[in-house]
Amino acid sequence: MTHQKKYIDMKRPTLDKFKLMRKRPLSVLLDNVRSLHNIGSIFRTADGLAIEEIFLCGITGKPPHREIRKAAIGAEESVKWSYHPDTRLLLEHLKSSYQILALEQTYSSIDLQSFKYLENSRLLLVVGNEVSGISEDVLDLCATHIEIPQYGTKHSFNVSIAASIAMYHICNQIP
Repeated sequence: MTHQKKYIDMKRPTLDKFKLMRKRPLSVLLDNVRSLHNIGSIFRTADGLAIEEIFLCGITGKPPHREIRKAAIGAEESVKWSYHPDTRLLLEHLKSSYQILALEQTYSSIDLQSFKYLENSRLLLVVGNEVSGISEDVLDLCATHIEIPQYGTKHSFNVSIAASIAMYHICNQIP
């Protein structure tokens, strides 16, 4: 009979050890993400994949908030994050330190599966608003646009699902 693993058997790091661990060279920028549950879900994925940082921009909610914590189950305390009111200003500042990727369906986007991680690069994945996506002026600051192939009738995934799929795919390429 197969049983679920107990938390103690999973050998997860403590919060203090996690904060000191070397992280994967991937950060995520949330541009005007309005749902606190989506924000919390992205925090939880970021913790699970040990990414560097989350940048919260524009109208994106920020911890501490009960609704973020409900989905994040505490990951807002383990993942480094910062808030910035202006996405464009932040990207202008970060573009010399990161390869900036927009997760958006554009005429120049490439299939996520075609994206290849360049060794020793730091990546910043930008995800946008649940309804309007990433604004054109922010897209212009992103070096690469990637999209997730879809086969059904809907034109997009939920932002936290899309971010998680992209983060997982990218992290699997990082040695």
